[in-house]
Amino acid sequence: MKFTTTSPVFRSVSITFLTVLTTGLLSFGQQGKATLPDEDMQAQTVKTLFNHILTNGKCYTDLEYLCKRIGGRLSGSPQAAAAVEWGKQTLELTKADTTFLQPVMVPHWLRTSPEKARIISKHIGWQEVNICALGNSVGTGPLGITAPVLMIDSLEALNKLDKKAVEGKIVYLNRAFDQRMIDPFDTYSACVGGRYSGAPKAAKLGAVAYVLRSLASNTDEHPHTGGMAYEEGVAKIPAAALATRDADLLSALLTKDSGLTLYLNFSCENRADRPSFNVIGEIKGAKFPNEVIVVGGHLDSWDNGEGAHDDGAGCVQSIEVIRALKSLGIQPARTIRCVLFMNEENGAKGAQEYARWAGKNGEKCVAAIESDRGGFSPRGFTLETASDTVTAKYVQILQKYRPILEQYGLYQFEKGFSGVDVKYLKDNGAACLGLIPDPQRYFNYHHTPNDTFDKINERELKLGAASMAALAYLISENGW
Repeated sequence: MKFTTTSPVFRSVSITFLTVLTTGLLSFGQQGKATLPDEDMQAQTVKTLFNHILTNGKCYTDLEYLCKRIGGRLSGSPQAAAAVEWGKQTLELTKADTTFLQPVMVPHWLRTSPEKARIISKHIGWQEVNICALGNSVGTGPLGITAPVLMIDSLEALNKLDKKAVEGKIVYLNRAFDQRMIDPFDTYSACVGGRYSGAPKAAKLGAVAYVLRSLASNTDEHPHTGGMAYEEGVAKIPAAALATRDADLLSALLTKDSGLTLYLNFSCENRADRPSFNVIGEIKGAKFPNEVIVVGGHLDSWDNGEGAHDDGAGCVQSIEVIRALKSLGIQPARTIRCVLFMNEENGAKGAQEYARWAGKNGEKCVAAIESDRGGFSPRGFTLETASDTVTAKYVQILQKYRPILEQYGLYQFEKGFSGVDVKYLKDNGAACLGLIPDPQRYFNYHHTPNDTFDKINERELKLGAASMAALAYLISENGW
């Protein structure tokens, strides 16, 4: 590692420490216990990164522009195109060594009319309820759909029904988040299959539409969209999510009104794929320039909100990593590359193209760190590789950073899913990591109109950026 003479860290350390630090490898003591070379030196650099980002970081201002000036950024939309240009210009302003756009073709699905829905029951007459079409869904047609409702609590229950019980009905999956699970991401993982694959399963049995309770940990009037898929050769039926408050109403009415019907009306289109880009900026490594550490988030978002937590936060935090290193004059041993991925929400085409490109170029991706769980206060990192044995080894190495990082609230270093965008790099030999923020409020906002800039706390956002910068720096200097 080297510093400019204007770097605050340069003034606080000796040339002797600098010489030792550039070894960039883990050393092993007599008992076989791994230790970090120059741990005090690296701890001081991490402190400098945190201090700088917390006092001078611009990620919060960046996010305000992305959310308020550009807004929701669904793949293929004019807003997504504007976000690409914004991302490139913002990375250029960090004085990254290299900035470029990586072409990728992305899906272009869009809503072409507002969603409308009504519960019609002898107990209440009729009442408007809040729904949103799921990404990739077809529309209902201009006259909408009115049909009886069949309520199920799982796709397994649907699989046990015969066609006579389902035909001509709207299948309603009423599966609430399990509040007993401490980590809401565990509950989401258990439920998300119902959103993704429920519609074709219902269609096979003759259903005319598919509705599910929003994947949310709270009760409110905001429906949660998200991706779904059809099956080849199976009729495409409209699919939508119902806000949790309205789901409670519908469920209660269905227990006492078997003749209840639901009216749905919305219009959606799947258009031809469109050209777009991943946005990339990097700092070349001083010692191992051909070894790359990726930091990233996804630039696209759903169209019904501003994409603040999902995933504007991850994008601006990743940009901040490059900005902080350049501002402090810290040149890492290995190349640190910021990637703003396009199309995570409804296809992951950007992630797949980046992994293909990196593999074709024979790049050695040492680590890939993604922030895609919201801009809340950070707690640590998950890690996965293509090998369980290697994963276990790398998690042990991560734990060795705990003495440096724990004072910043980072104490979770564990095996786990990294992120949709970076997971494809496992096959290239990368260690893939995901930033773990406090998860408790994320699914209040996820994929809703409520995912807006005002839901972001500036200090928490900056802490996440500093955490990514610190880990990228430590891995850059020490390798695995």
